Amino acid sequence: MKSTLLSRRDLDFLLFEWLRVDELTKRERFADHSRETFSDVLDLCEELAERYFAPHNKASDAHEPTFDGTTVTVIPQVKEAWDAFAQADLLAVSADAALGGAQLPTTVAQAAFAWFSAANLSTFGYLMLTVANANLLAEFGSDDQVEAFVKPMLTGRFSGTMALSEAQAGSSLADILTRAEPRPDGSYRLFGSKMWISGAEHELTDNIVNLVLAKIPGGPPGTKGISLFIVPKFLVNPDGSIGERNDVVIAGLNHKMGQRGITNTVLNFGEGRHQPAGEPGAVGYLVGEPHRGIVYMFHMMNEARLGVGMGAVALGYTGYLKSLEYARSRPQGRHPLAKDPTAPQVPIIEHADVKRMLLAQKAYVEGAMALTLYCAKLVDVQHSADSQEQARSAGRLLDILTPVAKSWPSQWCLEANNLAIQVHGGYGYTSEYDVEQHYRDNRLNPIHEGTHGIQSLDLLGRKITQDGGANLSALTESVDATIAAARSTAAAPLAEELDAAWQRLVAVTMSMFAAGDVEAALANSAIYLETFGHLVIGWMWLEQLLAADGRDGDFYDGKRQAARYFYRYELPRTAAQLDLLESLDRTTVQMRPDWF
Repeated sequence: MKSTLLSRRDLDFLLFEWLRVDELTKRERFADHSRETFSDVLDLCEELAERYFAPHNKASDAHEPTFDGTTVTVIPQVKEAWDAFAQADLLAVSADAALGGAQLPTTVAQAAFAWFSAANLSTFGYLMLTVANANLLAEFGSDDQVEAFVKPMLTGRFSGTMALSEAQAGSSLADILTRAEPRPDGSYRLFGSKMWISGAEHELTDNIVNLVLAKIPGGPPGTKGISLFIVPKFLVNPDGSIGERNDVVIAGLNHKMGQRGITNTVLNFGEGRHQPAGEPGAVGYLVGEPHRGIVYMFHMMNEARLGVGMGAVALGYTGYLKSLEYARSRPQGRHPLAKDPTAPQVPIIEHADVKRMLLAQKAYVEGAMALTLYCAKLVDVQHSADSQEQARSAGRLLDILTPVAKSWPSQWCLEANNLAIQVHGGYGYTSEYDVEQHYRDNRLNPIHEGTHGIQSLDLLGRKITQDGGANLSALTESVDATIAAARSTAAAPLAEELDAAWQRLVAVTMSMFAAGDVEAALANSAIYLETFGHLVIGWMWLEQLLAADGRDGDFYDGKRQAARYFYRYELPRTAAQLDLLESLDRTTVQMRPDWF
């Protein structure tokens, strides 16, 4: 029986027939691997996701974590899933060998981990954050910090979080108030509060390693004065054993519409409930240099943004497969031209409008899966490059595609979930079926790790313009190469459509800034991100058509039809959006608060 979490056939196509990840084994970093080891990891993750994660997805939604004023309690199945994941050495699967890691390509790890996101995104959230935390500290932490915190996280003994937001600041990190006061021994004492911190209190692990943004008194104003600190729940003794309780405590739990199984907390630092070494404040350890916290944190934030994008894809994908299964098995109605009311009902998958909804879902989720895996391969190329130029080229593409890979799946795979509910009809919004929960869980992703608005400003205001437009030039070169290759195939008509649309995107982008009205240009940055994302997904579909060219069978025919759908139903949206962007419309800028 085929899984309704993800399509292994599609993952194999994307990994081996399109991205050719087995060729990464020619690089020194991945030389110990083969296609067989990649397949084994995919098999293992599918098995663990089905066995330990999927069965309690509804239970963790119905019985979210509780806080009695002292202890946070989560359902026991979460701990069982954590232990199964950790015992399989999956936390370190992509880490350096020097840290005990297997140095598996990120591309393969992301595909394998997608099974867990599809099965139970809440429980997987604890693990995803821990891996990203460990990766940041492995990159920027001291040897002692790596030994004390990274290695225990990679074995599953400790877990990790990121603590950025504050109630009064939200996403405006320049306005955070948490302060870090230096001590003579080189440590710091932190005072303040953090909001919306996922996974920051539980009993799953021996310790929780919080990465906290704070300001050292006397530092520069704004984001240039932010530093990064390790603030563990418990201090760690020199021999690695657990020491005193640190003065970082939970003030309460936030209750969300989705992803309810992962604790989401308000954390207080230095409120006086605990006083390590008899001194007020939460003990923190500076990561790297002072006032470079934002630079360091972007390492984890960008990884988390790609993770959010993949989580959105996985939820959209499993909703699609479940609505597809339902449509195949649900008899209702007859064909529009059928005249005999006594004829047997047909499965709803026979109806054109249901096919439309299923095709839309397929186009969204398979296109988005391609994008997230493409970005993961860029990470692998960047980390194993043969030259600085190769690494720089991969980095430029990754920079410009990261806000798209986070936001486009968060918007359009959520729409896939919406359509999955619609395919189910009245059953779709009942809790007896999974698709309503998938929608609620996925609705958080347009906000997680930076809203659409934040990602769009990053794309249009920074990634497009930096280094004289070098990122956009690098992406255009890659898109042009795909178009050129497709011109000699059956996909030639679609290649011409993408070529015309992409050329117009570049021209409109240039005109928006040439006019000198930066305020108007950025006012519609969210429209720009959506347009840009649609064209990128169009590119991803053209890439998949090239990989499927000359191949026969239902799988490949399905790919071709989904690509046709995207080009006929979705790509035309961009024309009107580009008209709006080119006009530098100031309707939103001119709107006054009193007019609402």
